[in-house]
Amino acid sequence: MKLNIKRRDFLITAAKSGLGLVILRDSLSARTYQVNEKLNVAIVGCGGRGMWFVSNIKNWKQNLVAMCDVDEQKAAEAFKMFPKVPKFQDFRKMLDEMDRQIDAVIVSTPDHTHAVISVRSMRMGKHVFCEKPLAHNVYEARLMRQVAREKKVATQKGNQGVSSHQFRRGVELVWDGVIGEVKEVHVWNTGSDPGKRPRPKPTVEFPIPSHFSWDLWLGPAPYRPYHPDWLRWHGWLDFGTGQLGNWGSHTTALAFKALKLDTLWQMSGSWGREKKVILVKAQCSEVDEDSYPSWEIVQWEIPAREGMLPVAVSWYKGGADVIQKFGVRQKLEDIMKRKLDWGDVGEKKWRDWAGSLIVGTEGVIYGTGHSATIELLPAEKFKGVNTKSPEKLPSSRGPEMDWFEACKGGPAPWSNFVDFAGPQAEFYLLGNVATLFPDEWLEYDIVKGAIVNHPEANRRLKRTYRQGWEL
Repeated sequence: MKLNIKRRDFLITAAKSGLGLVILRDSLSARTYQVNEKLNVAIVGCGGRGMWFVSNIKNWKQNLVAMCDVDEQKAAEAFKMFPKVPKFQDFRKMLDEMDRQIDAVIVSTPDHTHAVISVRSMRMGKHVFCEKPLAHNVYEARLMRQVAREKKVATQKGNQGVSSHQFRRGVELVWDGVIGEVKEVHVWNTGSDPGKRPRPKPTVEFPIPSHFSWDLWLGPAPYRPYHPDWLRWHGWLDFGTGQLGNWGSHTTALAFKALKLDTLWQMSGSWGREKKVILVKAQCSEVDEDSYPSWEIVQWEIPAREGMLPVAVSWYKGGADVIQKFGVRQKLEDIMKRKLDWGDVGEKKWRDWAGSLIVGTEGVIYGTGHSATIELLPAEKFKGVNTKSPEKLPSSRGPEMDWFEACKGGPAPWSNFVDFAGPQAEFYLLGNVATLFPDEWLEYDIVKGAIVNHPEANRRLKRTYRQGWEL
């Protein structure tokens, strides 16, 4: 049926007419939905990770109404799955032309375009699901949180482990004091970033492919001539967020929630000065204006919050040999009372390639790389203790289903931008700033959203946006 008014306005009118619709209580756009009504969803970034969403949208029983990807060749398989759905290269054109038809947007693009797509969508009243690391930098994470709060749309970040039963049980175990008081956390990933490498030099050998929009792919990043090496984007500062953004979004999540670090962002500006500041310092292999360091050790000093003691959080990135060189492996193994399987011991399956240790006075919780599974250590002390499913906290239907339910007026997902995902992204993306100024303690004022003791580091909380792509 063709309508001359927006779909959401029609539904509001229907609700007032007593047609059995449920009002989305937290949405400024005031959308309303019938109990079983499907959401109209647009996906930006359909190739690569986006294929997960394209492949499952029917299983989730939602309508896919628009598809967008700057690389028509990479997205070709996804596009073929929905031949009648409108296709776009430019998400701005998609939103402008299909505003009336779109309820919600899934963002699955490279890190540097997450914020520009998500913010524009939210400002148009769309609910947003954005893949990790949520944002490219601290400023964007903070802005995305602010816009989500102002527009009162349903949001969710794709750090899927937060939705697991064991994640939520781990949170309960810490909150219930099972491992005692926690003063230290250790998080690691044995993967590396590229370190210093030469900038790609444009040559006539690399014309822009006809199926690919180089300008749209660059988005807010500074312009440079096309070169395929830029498309290996994870380790480039202009486009990726390194292993800390890529995996820290998963691996720091359990400690961030269980130790109530997220509550620091909920406090008002009237609390004591000593409680406003997070300290962060890094050691790293090198400082380069183009690439993330090949290895890094980042430390955060977190103030007390909601009855919990101050806590030190340490992140270790790099190959097993690098981490072993600095004594990190031995430290982690001493805490765990066993050898880490980094391909050289035990089953030699790299089962411990990433993880976190929440160290309490009475025990330790080991969270695996995605924070989706946990172990209580020492195992013999906690034999018989439930680690498999939450006993008090609500279970999840999965990150996507939780978000769809929230879009229709249900409870906010755990990894929504306002309460968790935004603050968590600010936290770990601060580590990337610290690697640009190694061996210096940076003081981050949470209320101000500023590094207050280092003007140049404070400037690096935000990128310079290309003209026409400003936030």
